[in-house]
Amino acid sequence: MSTKSIQIPAPNIQVATFRIIGTAPFVQAKFSAKAKQQIRETQEAGSQAKSKKVRAAKNFDELCDAAVHYSQEGWPGIPAGAFRAGMISACRLVGFKMTIGKLSVFVEADGYDVDDGTPLVKLIAGPYKRVDLHVRNATGVVDLRTRPMWHEWAADVRIRYDADQFSLTDVSNLIARVGAQVGVGEGRPDSKASAGMGWGTFRLATEQDMAA
Repeated sequence: MSTKSIQIPAPNIQVATFRIIGTAPFVQAKFSAKAKQQIRETQEAGSQAKSKKVRAAKNFDELCDAAVHYSQEGWPGIPAGAFRAGMISACRLVGFKMTIGKLSVFVEADGYDVDDGTPLVKLIAGPYKRVDLHVRNATGVVDLRTRPMWHEWAADVRIRYDADQFSLTDVSNLIARVGAQVGVGEGRPDSKASAGMGWGTFRLATEQDMAA
C-alpha cells in the first residue's frame, strides 16, 4: 500500500509599512458608547420604555466628538479593519479571489479604542471640523447627523501579508487601489449603502513627501 506525503510549508509572513496621504476629506462615524448605553437602557426597560420616552436636546458638539475613535492613549484613529476590508474588496478589481485575500492580508494596530477595543491605525492630522449632514432615515424622515471631518490627513499603515500569495509590489499596488477606488470611512466610493460622497480616498506617499 503506497502512502502519499503531504508537505505544508511554514507561513511566509512579511510586514511592510506604507505612508498614505488623504486626497479627499476623511469622515468618521463611530457608534458611540452613549448611544449603546441608551439602547441598552431601552431594551432593559422593555414595554415601559415607550411610556418613559423623552426627546432629549441634542448637543451636536458632544455627538460629533463621540463619533471619533479615540485610542487608550488619546489620539484619534482609523479602524484597522477598514484598510483590511478595503484590500479584500480591491481584490475583485484584479481578478484575485477575495476568499484567498481574506487569509493573506492583515493590518497591524497602533492602538485600541478606549471604549470598545477596536484596533486602530493612528490618524496623522490636526483638529477635525464638525459637519452637520442631512440624512433620510428608513422611515423617510429627514434628520441631521453630525460627523468629524479631517480635510488634511495621513497615516502609516503596517500591512502583514502572506508573501507566498502576494509580493511586496502586489501589496503596494493593492493598497494604492484601496486609496484610489475603495476609500475608508464615511462616504467612501465603495460604500455599501450608496455610491459614496468621494470621501476617504488617499494616495501612497512619495520620496518627496517623506523628505518634506
